[in-house]
Amino acid sequence: MCSKLCWKPFSLPFCGHTLVSPALPLCAVDRNSSVQTDLTTAPPIIGLLNVNVSIGHSPKALEGAESRHHSFRKWAICSTAQTANITLSGEDRTTWEACRKALSTFNFSVEEEDKMLGKAFGHIHSPYWSEERKIEVPNFETVNGNLDYLRSLSLSDDDLLKLLKKFPEVLGCSLEHELKTNVKTLEKEWGIEGKSLRKLLLRNPKVLGYNVDCKGDCMAKCTRCWVRF
Repeated sequence: MCSKLCWKPFSLPFCGHTLVSPALPLCAVDRNSSVQTDLTTAPPIIGLLNVNVSIGHSPKALEGAESRHHSFRKWAICSTAQTANITLSGEDRTTWEACRKALSTFNFSVEEEDKMLGKAFGHIHSPYWSEERKIEVPNFETVNGNLDYLRSLSLSDDDLLKLLKKFPEVLGCSLEHELKTNVKTLEKEWGIEGKSLRKLLLRNPKVLGYNVDCKGDCMAKCTRCWVRF
């Protein structure tokens, strides 16, 4: 049986523009029959893609592009969920910008600084705090005081950059009740100080914010418990 294919070009939307696709068959006519099969109602070969598709790609290649596109969109949604739309005004905005300046030594981008401050002070959800962290406007004295104390532990700015990337929540920890208390505990209980302390903090900076010791009897505060040490 020999069939004659009628071809007609069609267009796909492409990021606000029109992408001309290779001509696809719209109908098939059997020379020996009066029956005409309408392919316009058949399922499309591919969905509408917002990816760069070159003319001449096979359907399988396009399906792969569609899959990669969906993966990217999924990642972008998850990534966006970690970025808070932080809206402040007046004095609060001034305070926030002052805290950014305290971080300017490390050459983070503005977005990175906002994300760190957001995680440290409850504007962006962080599993570390569980549900206990209330939203606060970052306090310059707290941020700067914590950074100065960490420097006093023989941590260089390069060390602090690495530490902040791992554990930005340290900016919102209590200097007296957590940072200083925990450093003393490390020295008294395990004899960790000096170079050993520096190595530990670079490897596991979250120890600076531990504030409970369940001693094996779970208190459902695992992210801040000494049992993780």
